[in-house]
Amino acid sequence: MTITKAYDFKGKRALVTGAGRGIGKACAKSLAAAGAEIVLSARTKKQLEFVRDEIIGSGGKATVQVANLSSMKDVNNFKNVGPFNILVNNAGNNIPEHFCKVTEERFDKIMDLNVKSAFFVAQVVARGMVESGIKGSIIHISSQMGIVGGKNRTVYCASKHAMEGFCKGMALDLAENGIRVNTVCPTFIETDLTRPFMEEKDFKDYIINRIPLGHVGQTEDVADAVLFLASDMSKMVTGSSIKVDGGWTAV
Repeated sequence: MTITKAYDFKGKRALVTGAGRGIGKACAKSLAAAGAEIVLSARTKKQLEFVRDEIIGSGGKATVQVANLSSMKDVNNFKNVGPFNILVNNAGNNIPEHFCKVTEERFDKIMDLNVKSAFFVAQVVARGMVESGIKGSIIHISSQMGIVGGKNRTVYCASKHAMEGFCKGMALDLAENGIRVNTVCPTFIETDLTRPFMEEKDFKDYIINRIPLGHVGQTEDVADAVLFLASDMSKMVTGSSIKVDGGWTAV
């Protein structure tokens, strides 16, 4: 198989959650550029429509599915726009704070989206793949904090460690159907959400000093890993994690 053919997604459909900006947007645009038809999902319709128009303007195919992933009704609605060959399970949330300051409300807010919603979105998509005989690829956007710990990120770490765990369980359950399940574990990526933190010199210096390659990641770095896991180039990869962390977890 040639590399060009392996990264040709024509005729395949991909669902990307959290697609309105940042990592999700980059993944959606990369998959669309490779020929996939994208269903863009997030809570904000205006952001999704902007991404959709960018993709269509570049010759790609994309539609919008507004969804609040805290609502199981919205999650279950994905079966009405499937089936999919690819899932990029990207929607997530973080509230940085010291362990002793975490409230039940903020704990639930992070865990509901990062764990519960991610789990059941994947379940709806996987059921569609099984019922349609699709040997698809499910890609969870996890974090380096699913491998190690992080100061002021106890709940976020817990949520991403949980994702790493259910990824492995899913991979074993779905292997008999030819469905692969993996995670991508980024370091700090420059996005609209992280940019305010990066503007704090002490925080940015701390981050840079922890990354052996000496710089934060870009959304395209994550999208490249997603393209690999979505393609036949990774046909023997399942239950695994790709760390896009500049060496953070190697130290």
